[in-house]
Amino acid sequence: MPGSDDQRLSEIEFRLHRDDPRFAHALDAGRPCAPREYRYLRAWLLLAAALVVLVSGVVLAHGLLIATGLVLAGMAGELFDPHRPARGGRCPPRRS
Repeated sequence: MPGSDDQRLSEIEFRLHRDDPRFAHALDAGRPCAPREYRYLRAWLLLAAALVVLVSGVVLAHGLLIATGLVLAGMAGELFDPHRPARGGRCPPRRS
């Protein structure tokens, strides 16, 4: 059944173009970039800022800076999760 394999490949190609058009275009051009799930520039920048705030809070012995640095580090850790968009947003509250 060679027709079914071709059909599956065309479905995969269609999904790739729909899910990440930038990656699909780069793949067609022969120079693929990393998929969206693995682009961590913002996460690394936020982690660096968190480290700066945390270290300055420890050096200055200022609890609010330490807490802010820890919160920012937690936010950066959440950005490193490649399955974050698939999980969706928060769960709506239950109605009683």
